[in-house]
Amino acid sequence: MAKRSSGLSWLAVLGGASFVLVALSVAMIFLYAPADATQGDVQRLFYLHLPAAWLAYVSFFIIFVSSIAFLLRGTPFWNRLARSAAELGFIFTTLVLLTGSIWGRPIWGTWWTWDARLTTTLILWFIYLGYFLLRAYITDPERGARYAAVLGIVGFVDIPIIHMSVRWWRTLHPQPIVVRSEGPNMPTEMLVTMLVTLVAFIVLYLFLLIVKYRIETVRDAVLELRAETAN
Repeated sequence: MAKRSSGLSWLAVLGGASFVLVALSVAMIFLYAPADATQGDVQRLFYLHLPAAWLAYVSFFIIFVSSIAFLLRGTPFWNRLARSAAELGFIFTTLVLLTGSIWGRPIWGTWWTWDARLTTTLILWFIYLGYFLLRAYITDPERGARYAAVLGIVGFVDIPIIHMSVRWWRTLHPQPIVVRSEGPNMPTEMLVTMLVTLVAFIVLYLFLLIVKYRIETVRDAVLELRAETAN
């Protein structure tokens, strides 16, 4: 009982820290970071767009590693971790597409263009969707988990393609301004705001991943109990 209470307290601290950091990052985005000289206030979407994109990548990397481990070992832990990361990755990929479209409308004059970076990110969104469909529509959960794991491994190839798309092809999407060999190309206030927002997103992501994993654990226990009862 004491161990469970300790775990819940640690999770509560992580949740509280994520709330404080997100609130701080929102304040910095609107009150500390200056408006972009060229794009104006719409550029503030950058502080949501970039961390969401990185966490979408991180999610699929977790799926990739967990899928390999699950196919090799077959342990439920890796299957649950992959399912948990997939749901968060889908949410963050959707956020990337939405913020990108809203940002692109006043800058490019359109909500969407078949730009290399945008198109490959949309493909990632469909890979996530296909991952869920495999799990949902294959009646045998074990077989569905293995098929989804194969998709999680094969689909990971889209991540480096997304990342390198702005270098490999002509694209409307701007070149990297944070991770560059020459160093970040942005004012100090913007860089600090971006780093604080990134930390806030990472802490929030860890909190949500743990909560989602616990939900998946309970879900599996309920399904096992139903199967035993039916037999």
